[in-house]
Amino acid sequence: MGKQKTISKIISCFLLSALLLFLLPLIPKAHAHAYSASYTTLYLYQTKTEMTFAIDELSAIELSNGDVNHNGMLEQEEFDAVKDRLLTVFKEKLTLKINGEPTEWTQVDSLVLDRNGEGSKLRLKVVYPPANAGQPISLIDNLYTEATTNYVNLLTVNYGSQKSTAAFSKSDRTWGMLLTENEYSRLKVDSQQPSSEEAAIDDQTAQTVVETEGISGWYSFFKLGMNHILGGYDHLLFLFSLLIARQTFKQYATMITAFTIAHSLTLSLTVLGWINVPPMIVEPAIALSICYVAFDNIVNRNVKYRWVLTFVFGLIHGMGFADILKEMDIPKSSMAVDLISFNLGIEAVQITIVAVILPLLYLLHRWKFSRRVVIAGSSVALLLGGIWLMERLIELS
Repeated sequence: MGKQKTISKIISCFLLSALLLFLLPLIPKAHAHAYSASYTTLYLYQTKTEMTFAIDELSAIELSNGDVNHNGMLEQEEFDAVKDRLLTVFKEKLTLKINGEPTEWTQVDSLVLDRNGEGSKLRLKVVYPPANAGQPISLIDNLYTEATTNYVNLLTVNYGSQKSTAAFSKSDRTWGMLLTENEYSRLKVDSQQPSSEEAAIDDQTAQTVVETEGISGWYSFFKLGMNHILGGYDHLLFLFSLLIARQTFKQYATMITAFTIAHSLTLSLTVLGWINVPPMIVEPAIALSICYVAFDNIVNRNVKYRWVLTFVFGLIHGMGFADILKEMDIPKSSMAVDLISFNLGIEAVQITIVAVILPLLYLLHRWKFSRRVVIAGSSVALLLGGIWLMERLIELS
């Protein structure tokens, strides 16, 4: 019995120490979704290759060091002053290879700061030489190469009437395809060619192209889902707050299932465009969900019907998961596969966390001082959630 108590003490100390060491350094960051997000679209024509690249304004500030007055945005004068610097960065870090050789753009159509929509973005449009039949074409993104980066680049490639998608994240920064004779013959001559010319594509060939490109596409979205939740500290903290309260295995299983169904539902509906709740509402609500669950852990020794609460908050978290995909032009032919893959990546991380932490919690709750650990851990979660909530509310003012 004494040995069992000692083991329980060690486990409880480990859980609390891990929580403190992992979460306290995150307080200054405040934003659990501190993603640097970019969106790249390639258009392959017989006479040229066009690329549009969009990145969030905060990342543009970081890459150019152009926020002279430190107000968190690029004024027009500041933007004009760092345009050339940004062009140099993008030319060095975004590499388009044709037939294995790096290719420089031949023309810069535009570089603008777009303040329309839900977030300000820097938008670049450039023109490269074309890839010929039988030549491989690839894109390498070397922006934000630090190991701890949360940078993602969502790529859409348009060739003929076909589209393929890929997600760059962490160390996976390369996309490529071989432009076959059949694919090349179906490319538009240039961007001015009437779109009706694309309708002549053979259905069987189109299906083959989609399947070939889908192999790397679904896996990149699976890894993006994994990286998204691993970098989404608010989601991890919410999950921890749900799990640390003493519950039966049935309660845990029902709760996790409810959370999975809820966030999968709103994630899919948001990406499909059927619902659109702005981040200014979603992000504070996510922080509030952490505070609510943590406070509930503190005031209630025995939690009941938590699956209902988890389902409601899961709907909100699903909208948060979807924020990275909303602006991507995912083709209908791969929409289901990409969404399922992204969801499975999220679930793979969640299931792993639950599988690791539940046996430790089982031993913890057999210790007579387990309640103190629950209160201490929930207090830390409440503190962090409160800081995130206040900072997100301040941003709205």
